[in-house]
Amino acid sequence: MPAPGPAGVPTKITQGTRTAGGIGESTLRPDGILKVTGEFAYSSDLWHEDMLWGHLLRSTVAHAEIVSIDVSEALALPGVHAVLTYDDLPTDVRTYGLEIQDTPVLAHGKVRHHGEPVAAVAADHPETARRAAAKIRVEYRELPVITDEFSATAPDAVLVHEGRTDHHFPYVAHPNILHRQPIVRGDAAAAAERADVIVRGEYTFGMQDQAFLGPESGLAVPEEDGGVHLYIATQWLHSDLRQIAPVLGLPEDKVRMTLAGVGGAFGGREDLSMQIHACLLALRTGRPVKIVYDRFESFFGHVHRHPAKLTYEHGATRDGLLTHVKCRIVLDGGAYASASPAVVGNAASLGIGPYDVADVDIEAVALYTNNPPCGAMRGFGAVQACFAYEAQMDKLAGELGLDPVEFRQRNAMEQGSTLPTGQVVDAPAPVAELLRRVKAMPMPPERQWESSEGADVRQLPGGLSNTTHGEGVVRGVGYAVGIKNVGFSEGFDDYSTAKVRLEVVAGEPVAVVHTAMAEVGQGGVTVHAQIARTELGVEKVTIQPADTRVGSAGSTSASRQTYVTGGAVRNACALVRERVLEIGRRKFGTYHPAWATAELLLERGKVVTDGGEVLAGLADVLEGESVEIEREWRHRPTQPFDRSTGQGDGHVQYSFAAHRAVVEVDTELGLVKVVELACAQDVGKALNPLSVLGQIQGGTVQGLGVAVMEEILVDPVTAKVRNPSFTDYLIPTILDTPTIPVDILELADHHAPYGLRGVGEAPTLSSTPAVLAAIRAATGLELNRTPVRPEHLTGTA
Repeated sequence: MPAPGPAGVPTKITQGTRTAGGIGESTLRPDGILKVTGEFAYSSDLWHEDMLWGHLLRSTVAHAEIVSIDVSEALALPGVHAVLTYDDLPTDVRTYGLEIQDTPVLAHGKVRHHGEPVAAVAADHPETARRAAAKIRVEYRELPVITDEFSATAPDAVLVHEGRTDHHFPYVAHPNILHRQPIVRGDAAAAAERADVIVRGEYTFGMQDQAFLGPESGLAVPEEDGGVHLYIATQWLHSDLRQIAPVLGLPEDKVRMTLAGVGGAFGGREDLSMQIHACLLALRTGRPVKIVYDRFESFFGHVHRHPAKLTYEHGATRDGLLTHVKCRIVLDGGAYASASPAVVGNAASLGIGPYDVADVDIEAVALYTNNPPCGAMRGFGAVQACFAYEAQMDKLAGELGLDPVEFRQRNAMEQGSTLPTGQVVDAPAPVAELLRRVKAMPMPPERQWESSEGADVRQLPGGLSNTTHGEGVVRGVGYAVGIKNVGFSEGFDDYSTAKVRLEVVAGEPVAVVHTAMAEVGQGGVTVHAQIARTELGVEKVTIQPADTRVGSAGSTSASRQTYVTGGAVRNACALVRERVLEIGRRKFGTYHPAWATAELLLERGKVVTDGGEVLAGLADVLEGESVEIEREWRHRPTQPFDRSTGQGDGHVQYSFAAHRAVVEVDTELGLVKVVELACAQDVGKALNPLSVLGQIQGGTVQGLGVAVMEEILVDPVTAKVRNPSFTDYLIPTILDTPTIPVDILELADHHAPYGLRGVGEAPTLSSTPAVLAAIRAATGLELNRTPVRPEHLTGTA
């Protein structure tokens, strides 16, 4: 049996180590080769011998009363085992949600957005399930659609949700306003009187999709005890569990969940998709049920990034110091709440960017509409704000006749700065240095398409479509910098759990790490093994599959997993190490005085002094025993923002990145070639430098996508999605991806494990406005919306 762990916290959190494969090294990912060779098992590859296939019928209209549902033809189809509607749900708990439980498992009474699930089918073949769903007859009585702020907040507006009782409702002026967060500091109106220059702008940010390559999928297997085991691709096992179990009418210990292979997430798997439906069908039929969305259904099956309307006013003195910022950010949350309240908090609290401004007046709101639901996506509210405030900074620099980088540096926050929320930045904030570094990077050569053999069209706007050989092509350069919070905020109990065991297998010490962290491609399993090697001094580390047999690891989002679950693994390892040393002192303490007097370390499978003297092998110390400890770990607490002023220490950490974009624009056809997107980012401590580089480059490309091509188009009259496919919703390919040189700065945050800083989201912020700034520089156009399309550059929109 594992030896019990000591209570409390370890006396020494981190040891130095010379064991290979520890933190700071670019160790290979254990899943890397399997993924690039196509051998990795994703959730869509799940199989059970006697499984059925599930499929959902979704609404064809965006807002309508459901007059009737007739499932008789579907049930009569051979091979169909079950058809479920709202009336077939087993308990009175028939809605779910991350914060507000406003999303129906299956639509009841009315549908609120295009593609809302209405019925679920289980059949012995996926095509049979699809045919059965098509035979379900639903009669709708269409209602007026709410698609924007004007229609949502009109005095006679149709309510998307009647009878709201959620905790945000008392603080909003209209039932179709989901949440409102003001941030007020100083006196922006008085400060505006002191400004020598004031610029204003209105900006539009389009709806972006996470566009992960692995569609939503999972397998629900009924258990003999009446429970169910769900194998699922998700971002947060325990949040799913909390929402699923009440709908099924089961205690949580009878809903067992195991993480299946995840093909990307970026926020789109934080909400439930098909989890409840698969479990309901499995329990109804007594057979395993697999559901896999196709790409069309995936566009309706998860939330998207909030589209936004942003209005800004910036003022400055003649010597280039900001006097004030006023802004209003309107986020379209769509039909259901999802993570919109937290997105509002981020957009508001980070709404002026990484700048020192004493007087601010910010308002951010999220609306209920009949557009597709929106929620978490990489950058989480800070992306939309960054696009707008960085456009304002360029506009203001132009009015003042200042270099845009120098202007930003004059106003850059630093450690000790006070944010609009009143929170003091108590860790490095190298905003000016990141701008200096990215500007100092070598520029890519001009006219790279030219060669002795003629123009290489692959290097030109339009690429292989051969639209130009350089005629009408103009280069532009743009800069941007952003600020993103790390971890959950506003008083949320953000913790993670890790179970670590040290044992001897075949004569060698082995560490076993077990967490519920969702590995969605970020490389967490690699880092956890590196932490265990560093803290326990062993080379062999086993990472157990993530499941709900261990405590929650929180969500794989908010750039938090390396910080929080990595912190939990480090903490559990340190407690195991102390217990091992206690065993060693008990067994061998009389043989060498160093056991009692020296600083002891675990290195390369041995107990050594800090001078390197070997005292014993771990195999001898443990001698058939194992030490296992499971502990929760929390970062320092945060506070909710004040409902009226927005004041409060709402965030635990901040991350910063700056970009320089170099573009070439065919001004005649409106085609854009992004030549380079250079980035400088402070990561605190790079636990795995190669993974850090990949995160920065990946986030940069996602920002590029929303700058020039990515947008879900929703019909403003019908609220129907126009482009639910990768044929019409375009994402960057390798041919669209520019050179991305990266300068990594490591300024430790002493509050964080190893001094690290969350990495994954910050580069998604500043890459978008840098590209837009470069296009503006090339064309002289104002360009106040994203993505930029050819018609915006040619004046044919």
